[in-house]
Amino acid sequence: MRLKSKIALALSFLFAAIVGMAIVSLFYLNELSHDTENILKANYESLQYTNAILENIDSLKSIEKYIDLQETNVTEPGEREFTIRLRRAYEASNINDIRKYCFALQDLNMKAIEVKSKIASNTAGNASNYLLIITTILCIITFTFIVNFPGYIANPVTALTNSIKSIANKRYEERLNFDRNDEFKELADAFNQMAEKMDEYEHSNLAKIIFEKKRIETIINRMSDPVIGLDEFKKVIFANDQALSLLNLTRDNIIDRYAPDIAVDNDLFRNIIRFDPSGLIKVVIDGKENYFAREFIAGELILLRNVTPFKELDLAKTNFIATISHELKTPIASLQMGIKLLHDDRVGEINEEQRGIINTLSDETSRLSKLTHELLDLAQVETGNIKLNFQKIAPHDVIAFAVESVKFHAERKRVRIEVEEDENLPHIRADKDKTTWVLVNLLTNAIRYSPENERVVLRCKTDGDSVIFSVNDFGPGIESKYVARLFEKFFQVPGSPSGTGLGLAISKEFIEAQGGTIEVKSEPGRGSMFQFKIVSFK
Repeated sequence: MRLKSKIALALSFLFAAIVGMAIVSLFYLNELSHDTENILKANYESLQYTNAILENIDSLKSIEKYIDLQETNVTEPGEREFTIRLRRAYEASNINDIRKYCFALQDLNMKAIEVKSKIASNTAGNASNYLLIITTILCIITFTFIVNFPGYIANPVTALTNSIKSIANKRYEERLNFDRNDEFKELADAFNQMAEKMDEYEHSNLAKIIFEKKRIETIINRMSDPVIGLDEFKKVIFANDQALSLLNLTRDNIIDRYAPDIAVDNDLFRNIIRFDPSGLIKVVIDGKENYFAREFIAGELILLRNVTPFKELDLAKTNFIATISHELKTPIASLQMGIKLLHDDRVGEINEEQRGIINTLSDETSRLSKLTHELLDLAQVETGNIKLNFQKIAPHDVIAFAVESVKFHAERKRVRIEVEEDENLPHIRADKDKTTWVLVNLLTNAIRYSPENERVVLRCKTDGDSVIFSVNDFGPGIESKYVARLFEKFFQVPGSPSGTGLGLAISKEFIEAQGGTIEVKSEPGRGSMFQFKIVSFK
């Protein structure tokens, strides 16, 4: 039988039981009502009539109406004969007989009341007994239904839930068995069919998966670069021979272990799993420094690339730049001295064309001198030899010196510099020369990119335990695709005025070397805002 039919049958039985109990109750209530009505109508009224006759027996005329009423209310055997005799006694005006027959009628109705009362009591008793039996049967059936029916529905659901959890945990051998012939049996059959298909699919692909796993492990082990793989729970699932050799660990020491636990005892492994893609890892192998760059693939595969040759080339380039820049300082100084002498009238008079050539030589020599100094600063930054002279500095002094340095440049382009300083600015802990150099560089760039008769706003304000310097211009702005590259070495925004492309890169190194931060915000057509933060003096 279908589950739906079973539930409908059970509810129908309960409905029929309720209706049956209601019918029995109504039947016996009607019987009791009928018995009571008989007593009231047939006997109680006769008693009232005879009492009225006895009370008014002295006035024969007043009792005639009660005799008439009694004649219409004859209900018991023998009552009609006593009523006829009462009428005759009344017609004969025999008061004694009237009393006699009234008492006879009362006695007859009292006995009838007793009999009917017993009948009503028997009816009530039968009703109570029947209702008690029916109620007991229904209670037993209902209790059995309450105890068994929820389990009849819930137990298969619980079994199905547990089986689904087993399937979710890849235990595809799980099966459901319901010894019944309803919808749950169909559900169990469908579930078992699904589990069987999944189990078949799992086993059919297991060999293929194992083969692919071994193939991938072979490929990884043949890679020349160290490779380490982690699962979503940060457990090491594989590491090739190169990684094991680099870490000085065996496969048993690393596979299936929690990565942070390994990092506790292995400093190199701790540096490798630290998510910092921009940093290089230095490892001493056979007494020689080697540098590895990390590449995180999907966040769980760590590939280490040996970039030692590139690092060596970069160091050689830095040393070469430093040497060439240093060697160029002397001839550039001589050229600047010669150009200055050419401007002196004591050397000889020059015409306007010659003066123009000399001015061009002066500008190009100044540009070459600036490039040389920036290359020297860059070489100092790249070799990690930045020498900082930390001291207690008033932000106002840095601002005043920077504004004075770019004043002539701003006046030539008719750009006004507006300075906004918070009151009671705290002193900062910084290298005055390098901090001022950064601010001058930002102001120079802002003036260069500003239209004529525009303004540049220099602000200085406190921010917690730091001081923020910001330079805001209202020039053409920078497209978002170029903003992220502004602090790269030698990068220049396409279409921008010519420069070395080193100023912002060196500024970033100078500020970060002092424990500060530098950033840019720009929007095309609305200008740019460069700002850097320096820790206040404590």
